[in-house]
Amino acid sequence: MRPVTRTTQTRKSLAARATALGLAALLAWTAQGLAGAPAGAGPSDTGLKGALDEILTDPRLDGGAAGVVVADAATGATLYQRDGGDRLIPASNTKIPTSVAAMALLGPDHRFRTEVLATGRRQADALHGDLYLRGTGDPTTLAADYDRLAARVAAAGIRRVTGRLVADDTRFDTNRLGRSWAADDESSYYSAQISALTLAPDTDYDSGTVIVEAAATTPGQRPAVTLTPRNDYVRVDNRATTVGTGRPDTLTIERAHGTNTLVISGEIPAGASPTKEWITVDEPTGYATAVFADALAAHGVRVEGPTRLGLRTPASARQVAAHESMPLRELMHPFMKLSNNMHAEALTKAVGYEVSGSGSWEAGLAAVGAYLAEEGVDTARLRQVDGSGLSRMNLFPADQLAGLLLAVQDAPWYADWYASLPVACGPDRAVGGTLRRRMCDTPAALNARGKTGTLTGASALSGYVTDAAGRRLVYSVVLNNHLASSVKDIEDAVVVTLASSDTAAGTIAGPVRPRAERRSAAPAAPLECSWRKPEALC
Repeated sequence: MRPVTRTTQTRKSLAARATALGLAALLAWTAQGLAGAPAGAGPSDTGLKGALDEILTDPRLDGGAAGVVVADAATGATLYQRDGGDRLIPASNTKIPTSVAAMALLGPDHRFRTEVLATGRRQADALHGDLYLRGTGDPTTLAADYDRLAARVAAAGIRRVTGRLVADDTRFDTNRLGRSWAADDESSYYSAQISALTLAPDTDYDSGTVIVEAAATTPGQRPAVTLTPRNDYVRVDNRATTVGTGRPDTLTIERAHGTNTLVISGEIPAGASPTKEWITVDEPTGYATAVFADALAAHGVRVEGPTRLGLRTPASARQVAAHESMPLRELMHPFMKLSNNMHAEALTKAVGYEVSGSGSWEAGLAAVGAYLAEEGVDTARLRQVDGSGLSRMNLFPADQLAGLLLAVQDAPWYADWYASLPVACGPDRAVGGTLRRRMCDTPAALNARGKTGTLTGASALSGYVTDAAGRRLVYSVVLNNHLASSVKDIEDAVVVTLASSDTAAGTIAGPVRPRAERRSAAPAAPLECSWRKPEALC
């Protein structure tokens, strides 16, 4: 059952703020903090304006755009804003509205369910009918989960299926790729196809991909290629060669356009470390079903008929086995910590199905937009076309991101959602996520939480930090149109300045200047750092 929406709760929250701040202060907060006041508007006697303004004079931002907003998390009062109302590309900060809408509309206890169902009649160990594999969008299903489903089919006494193996992915529509996603990202794992029935090869839950590893052999021979999970759904076209020690490593792995042929080319020197890539598959429904079919065979279940994809399960079908995902509150961690695009898109379509019965981007984004409006976000001033931020058509003002971060603090699921945000200099990927190598040895370390975002010429960081006197702050920094490979240390300098200062007393540290050490820790390539496999740079 769909959770009750928070329209009434949001109104009560706004009323409480009006009582605490007075009507005049609330109006000032709304008009100035969330509607885009002139550049630099807000208190100027604390020194915060001067400190942050100086950070934003970094020459890497010359000719670019910067939207920056800082607010008191308790009162909502705007402490600093620079061009906060300008619409900029948020990159993976788009996951902020997607994730909070998913928590509100699906609920933190929501679990995706994958089922095996049967039609026809049973006779001894034979099923005279069809076996259906039905998915509801779980982006975390592993090969081991499909193996357990197959084991349960065998345990139910079915050893022979005279009919077909049918894959039911009809919970979502058949649009596999998001709007304006780059064509040259087709085989890149962060741009995988979206299906209600898919498979992840690892516990980062990179759904819709296969791990391909090519290892050097004897010079003159082809490298040895392995797939995880093992499957015959993708075909390997190994054109590469092992060469002598000391030669350049030029080996590449790509999927040929519109096919499931993995092309291995180039050279790998003897003794070199294996080349390992996460590559998308074409049509993940078929991929998941092929792995499940292999598992059935391994457990002694023979399907005599063909495999069919994309058919709806009859209402008369009987459940044979089922698998449930982790609850959404737990799924939020790999999703947000590692900025997983495919989780964002699966949740967007799942929200669409929950709210309107349509598992499409259009329905999901409409539901997200309606929720944002309930939370006081001015949706007329933004554009969201996917759930992850992979599209460059997404446009968000920093003040709307900051306003949303303020508004959700009273949500019953907020603590679970807040825990999913990356932590500055967190000790490992499960805590620090995309911030684990940023802001170390500063007052922001293990203090600031935020969602990162990176595309070519677009960078963002929005979240929460506690200042030196214990005052909790909300911040949003969105930087666009820069030519530098990274501006992450500029974002860090803003947050570290906040963490180092007593913003209420006007004792402002710095400004903290962007440092070369931070630049070297930031990703050199124009991608979200967690998207760089196998070893993330964050």
